Formats: sequence, C-alpha cells, structure tokens
Amino acid sequence: MSLATMHEDGLRIEGVALADIAARFGTPCYVYSRAALTAAYAAYLDALQAHGLAGRSLVCYAVKANSNLAILNLFARLGAGFDIVSGGELARVIAAGGDPAKIVFSGVGKSRDEMRAALEAGIHCFNVESASELEQLSEVAGGTGRRAPVSLRVNPDVDARTHPYISTGLKTAKFGVAFGEAFELYRRAASLPHIAVKGIDCHIGSQLLDPAPAAEAEHKVLALVDRLAAAGIVLEHIDLGGGMGIQYRADEPGPATADYLAPMLAKLATRRENLVFEPGRSLVGNAGLLLTRVAVLKPGEEKHFAVVDAAMNDLMRPALYDAWHDIVPVAKADDRGRAMPYEIVGPVCESGDFLGHDRDLVLHEGDLLAILSAGAYGMAMASNYNSRPRAAEVMVDGNITHLIRRREEVAQLFALESTLP
Repeated sequence: MSLATMHEDGLRIEGVALADIAARFGTPCYVYSRAALTAAYAAYLDALQAHGLAGRSLVCYAVKANSNLAILNLFARLGAGFDIVSGGELARVIAAGGDPAKIVFSGVGKSRDEMRAALEAGIHCFNVESASELEQLSEVAGGTGRRAPVSLRVNPDVDARTHPYISTGLKTAKFGVAFGEAFELYRRAASLPHIAVKGIDCHIGSQLLDPAPAAEAEHKVLALVDRLAAAGIVLEHIDLGGGMGIQYRADEPGPATADYLAPMLAKLATRRENLVFEPGRSLVGNAGLLLTRVAVLKPGEEKHFAVVDAAMNDLMRPALYDAWHDIVPVAKADDRGRAMPYEIVGPVCESGDFLGHDRDLVLHEGDLLAILSAGAYGMAMASNYNSRPRAAEVMVDGNITHLIRRREEVAQLFALESTLP
C-alpha cells in the first residue's frame, strides 16, 4: 500500500507527481510503478531461493490480471513465464517478447484453433481441465504431427475461503478435473500417442490471505503424484497455481510472499519434481492505481455523492464483487473544508456504478483522487459501456513516465461497425 507517497506537491509514484501525470495524460488514467512490479516478482524468487528451489522453479505470471504489453515485456525481461487462458493472451505474450517455452495454457474452453496455435508456438504445457479437452487436444496434436505436453488441472475440493466468484477449487466449480476422477484420466492420457504427460496443476482461487487452504490442496496433490508414480506415471513438474492475496485496505495488511509460500515450499524442498507457480494479482495489484478527477459534488439529504470521471467501465471490481479499494486525495491535506462521507460514483447510467461507499474525504470539484491497488483486474476488465473510451495507461520508471497505452478515441469504438445498406 506504499505505492504512492505524499510530498509537498502531493502524491508521487517513485519520482513522479501524480498531478503532473494527470496534467500530461488526462484522467481517468492507470498508473503503474516499474519498481513495484520488479520487487513483487523478486519476492517470489527470494522465497524460492530461501528453500533451495529457485533453480528448478518457474514463476508464470497470470496474464489475465493485467495484459498490457509493457508489463508482460517487463516480466519477460525478468525471466518470468506466463499463465494464459486464451489464444489472444498467447499472441500478447509472444508480441511482448515472452518465451513460448515458459507458457502454461489454462482454461476450461480452449478451442481447437487455440490448441493448434499453442502447439505450433511450442508452449511449456497445457493445463487440461476435462476428459473431453484431453481427447480434443490429442486429435489436434495428431493432426500437427506433435505430442502435446499436458498437466491435468485437478480440483481438490478445498474451500479457499474467498469471494465465491473467485473460488475455483470446490467440486461445484466449473474448473478442473474432479479429484476422484484424476487418476484414471491420467492413465488415459498416458495411453494416448499424441499426449506427453508432464505434470499436475492445481489452483483453488484468488485473493487468498491464509496459506492453509493452499497447503491443504498441496497435500492432496502430492498424495496423487505419489500414487501416479507408483503406477508408473512419473510427473516432471507440480504446478500449485497462484491466488495469493494483496492488501486492499490500509488497516488490513496482506500476506508477505515468503510467509504465504513457506508452508508449501517446506514440503516441496525434498521432492524431485520441478515447480510452477501462477501468480497474477500479487505481482501487479499493489503496483498500480487509477487516477481520477472529481467532476461534480452532489450533496443529498441521506447521501453525499462525488461524481468522478472514472466509472465502473474503468474499474469493474467494486460493482462486480463489492470490492474495496482505498481512495485517497492526491493533493496534500489543507484546511479548505471538513471531511464528509461521500459515495464515490462514476457517470455511467447504472445504479451499480460506484467505486467506493461512505468514504470520509475533504473534496472540492476538480480534485484528483487515487484509487489504490488497481493494478490487477482493473484495465484488464475495462469495457466501453456507455460508449466510453478506455483510459490511458502510464508506467513510472524512476523520474520518467512512459505512455504504455494511449487513451482511446470515440471514433475507434465504432470503427469496426457499419450501418445497414
């Protein structure tokens, strides 16, 4: 939560004032810190190194969290692999300079064209999520004269104790292969001539703050790995997914990477298999914020509204999950007024268009606000609802700012459409 620090000229990210970014690039605008992204990735490497596992581990950034090319390129330069869930994400990673041999392909609905593209690119592994997908992948691989490297994403039926929309490890979830069916499906996979069984995958959910559920899932996965080995199916790697949570509230710290991973890594240090992790939010979430400006103050009898120029189309998480993001003024505090409880809302024509409820702030029209912890599932989930152009994205690197995505123009929103003849 220390991404932005207060100075005489207001909040800064690294050496750049957010007010200067707003003046140069406009609002709403996503702002990221290169230093914060680099530090978050290094924390994973340090934790692995502390357990003697760095040399046989692959940290695959989950692209869905934030798929901007500059962020992908930065992680590629740092040596990261990538966890993708679509052919579009495959193309993005390659365009950003990512190594296809470090890509794992997850997702419950891979198309045959996506399978073919991934095979031709030479990815590290497919995380197969159903018996049908396994058969289809075998057929596609046979048609290309290749063997598809696979892991089965095993659903351990462990409650991640997170929001139900981001809990993926229960037997009621659409994700993964049921734990009780996994052994026989591995035997089927091993019998297919165009399938190469490489590993096992498990991912139970997102925004996990307690390591206990992940450690419980790991325990079940390791037991299955040993059972498979006894049957002659020896796996090369164990993929324990991602999901580590971040701090969203200033008064509720998130887990430290080393502490969260320690229970899992302690069990893996003595094993022979290579390791794969798929962090997303924990690498980018606290490395970005959404910069917005107050357009209208609208006091009411029961609620006071601050209408800002960002909206649910820019940051969907509050409307989708009732998610909390800390919202802070960019300018240094002064004696211009008293704090009042505000509903921070956008101009989109939906009652659900809010970014924060009941926030005690001293506000004036024209003030800049920073919506914190918005680096994950912010711009990646943005839309053009109400024909609103998507925001610009800026990367701060020390005292330098890079525009890494231009603000859309309205004409671009309907450039692919046509009227009737």
